[in-house]
Amino acid sequence: MLRLTVLLPYRWQMRLGRLLGRLLMPLLKYRRHIADTNLRLCFPELNDTQRRQLLKRNFESLGMSLIETAISWWITEKRLEPLLQIEGLENLQQALQQGNGVLLLAPHLGAPDLMGRLLRMHHPLYAMYRKQKNPLFDIIMKRRREFLYDVTVDRKDTRGMLKALKKNMPVWYAADQDYGRKHSVFVPFFGIPTATIAATSRFAESSGARVVPFYLHRLADDAGYRLEVHPALENYPSGDLEQDAARINALFEEQIRRSPEQYLWIHRRFKTRPEGMQKVY
Repeated sequence: MLRLTVLLPYRWQMRLGRLLGRLLMPLLKYRRHIADTNLRLCFPELNDTQRRQLLKRNFESLGMSLIETAISWWITEKRLEPLLQIEGLENLQQALQQGNGVLLLAPHLGAPDLMGRLLRMHHPLYAMYRKQKNPLFDIIMKRRREFLYDVTVDRKDTRGMLKALKKNMPVWYAADQDYGRKHSVFVPFFGIPTATIAATSRFAESSGARVVPFYLHRLADDAGYRLEVHPALENYPSGDLEQDAARINALFEEQIRRSPEQYLWIHRRFKTRPEGMQKVY
């Protein structure tokens, strides 16, 4: 069904995505509860009506993300090119001149697969890969990513990532999900002590790679996308894991506040809590 949606004009695809999101909202009760909890925690200034409206737009965005996954897997570059505004590609090129690779750091804002595909149209790219629970979906996703990207690296394959960086390649790396207490530090995210993976600092330190944030925002009126590649972080890593993690969270929060409906709020971002703090879900 996703494969068939790529036959539609882009604006029809986005309308279909919003409709799909509205249909999913009453069905995915637990995910709706997670998203609503996250919005309540992160945007306490919103009243109930405003939060419900943001929640609705977030589910519309989720539906659009499903369609955008199909777009990223199957639509030709010729159809994608008119939809893209790209800013700061020179920042990636400058960071690679150091010769130690680049960690391309991004939150789950918009459609991650589409973000990688749009950047790959302008520069070679290695992508991190996380095994999916559904075996069929895992096979399809892995095959499409292997077709689209130069190399896919398993999220747990530290050696594979370091090899890619040693080849002076950019590796697309998301660091905004809860991976548990063991490899995380607790630092603020929307003012909440949040388990944040510290591996970004460790990878940068052990490889000498520059860390380059990049973000994808949907444009208004279904006009396409703006892909922003920001300058490499200076004085990173600092030697302080908590300070580095807090810095990344602050960067992500700034971008999420620009397009809050486009973030992956259905993820249990605050699942792991500091000792003695009550669970929120």
